[in-house]
Amino acid sequence: MKNVQPHLAITISSLLLLIVWSGCSLWSRGDAARRLDEATSENADIVGDLAVAYGLHPIPVEAIGLVTGLRGTGSDPLPSPERQYLLAEMQRRGVDSPNTVLASPDTSLVLLRGYLRPGIQRGDRFDLEVRVPSRSETKSLLGGYLLEVPMREMAVLGGAIREGRVLASGEGPVLVDPNADPAKDAIYATRGVILGGGVSRTSRTLGLVLKPEHQSVFNSARIQTVVNRRFSLVHRGVQEGVAKAKTNEYIELKVHPRYKDNIERYLAVIRAIPLKDDETDRVRRITELQQQLMNPDTAASAAIQLEAMGNPSVKALKEVLQSPHVPVRFYAAEALAYLDCPDAAPVLGQIARDEPAFRVYALSALGTLNDLESLEQLRSMLSSPSAETRYGAFRALTTLNPNDPVIMGEQLGNQFWYHVLHVDGPPMIHVTKSRRAELVLFGSHIRLNSPPLLEAGNRIMVTGREPGKIVISKFTPNEPDQKRFVSDDLDEVIRAVVELGGTYPEVVQMLQQAKAGGYLTARFEVDALPEPGRRYSPQSSPSDKEFRSPLAEDGMDPSTPDAAAFDDAETATDTAATKRPGLLRRLGLRKDAGE
Repeated sequence: MKNVQPHLAITISSLLLLIVWSGCSLWSRGDAARRLDEATSENADIVGDLAVAYGLHPIPVEAIGLVTGLRGTGSDPLPSPERQYLLAEMQRRGVDSPNTVLASPDTSLVLLRGYLRPGIQRGDRFDLEVRVPSRSETKSLLGGYLLEVPMREMAVLGGAIREGRVLASGEGPVLVDPNADPAKDAIYATRGVILGGGVSRTSRTLGLVLKPEHQSVFNSARIQTVVNRRFSLVHRGVQEGVAKAKTNEYIELKVHPRYKDNIERYLAVIRAIPLKDDETDRVRRITELQQQLMNPDTAASAAIQLEAMGNPSVKALKEVLQSPHVPVRFYAAEALAYLDCPDAAPVLGQIARDEPAFRVYALSALGTLNDLESLEQLRSMLSSPSAETRYGAFRALTTLNPNDPVIMGEQLGNQFWYHVLHVDGPPMIHVTKSRRAELVLFGSHIRLNSPPLLEAGNRIMVTGREPGKIVISKFTPNEPDQKRFVSDDLDEVIRAVVELGGTYPEVVQMLQQAKAGGYLTARFEVDALPEPGRRYSPQSSPSDKEFRSPLAEDGMDPSTPDAAAFDDAETATDTAATKRPGLLRRLGLRKDAGE
């Protein structure tokens, strides 16, 4: 027993030494790994080497709602979780006899879906998709109006509807293809859109997430510093950066106003910001990137990186504006526009008119350049024979200054935006079926050929009894008939229809019927916007490589495409974007390029 205690003491001491030695060994390996990570981070060249973009995915929001105002084409919904949910919602709101309301043939239960786009802010609007359930007996949603409904992230689990918090609300008139025959096109007659019918109740944040091997407080603060050196905002008279390091792995970003309609490009530029900014490195980088910019194969990426460097790169970008290569001139001018350099405007204007492959990006860039030269370039395009060029220019002008006297409009009956442009060029009528309810007349004194016989929804008729005179009549059950007498001037007709209570979908229905019946004396276009994703092929060198936007190659486009056909199909290759099926394409009348 006397010898046991010394041996036990020796054993414990050995174990303690082993633990201490092991602890030191583990700490040494962690320290080495940490130093290796820091060395790797120090070798990083741009923000994108350390972090990836966060918040670029759209968030779907859904709801179950009630459409009213149907003229006997609705139905009593069959027993289902959707019906039970809607009944509970109606009872919660204090609706009297909800079962009686649902049983009316003038109402229909509908399913709604919308998407909160990246960077959307509280109060911003978005489009809603509307459809009836698969077993619904509703025949048509034409003329219907969606009552206000809260919208959430939703899912069906265990036969019951589960819902998240309210993220938006939805309400408005349903736009349905008026040519859809319920007997032959039941699907299209019971589907529609509500333009700008969704209102976001939340603001989505954007950010950067550090890659796992680079997550540290040092790197998070480092990115915040270089981003804020490049981008800043003035808030309540105080200049502050757009980036804020929240944790060792996440940096929150505010949207710079110049990129508010081009979130994808904004994040691409931020990820291209250099991490080192000493004078020697800056000169070397600009020299190397200018050489890459002059090569059509590498021009797109080089222009983004030069844009990320800010004002020091303006001189290098301007020096290549006279390049013989269209892609080089375009990418340099595009970057200059986002750097607020007016020298970009003439180049972008020429490319927007002549090069369909770059048109959407050139117009988008011109829409950020609040300069007299940019305004003149866009105004001149309002008279272009190309429908997508002139409407694209109109959209860019409304982005720059919606109160510009050349394009300023008004809200008719609080229903839709209405613009009459006194411009040259062939007369054109343009309506939208995405983004916002809007009707634009290119040219004044557009007339209806008499005698028309048209419908504007379920209640309003447009007829002509003698040349030059139009009668607009409204018929409502249990109410006296109303009539308006106007000339065949389309502006007067549209205003009279709205004065009698016509909604935007009903005005569009009237115009589509006038187009089909040959009553219009002007070209009629729907969502005539240039498409992203077109490929550029120099006509002089058919064997040359084709060029696309660098954002398109990464799966990101700087604008959301609307359903429109190409105006210049001979110089633009058709893409999947123009062939995609869907309601918006179904609703459009522009089918043939160059029509």
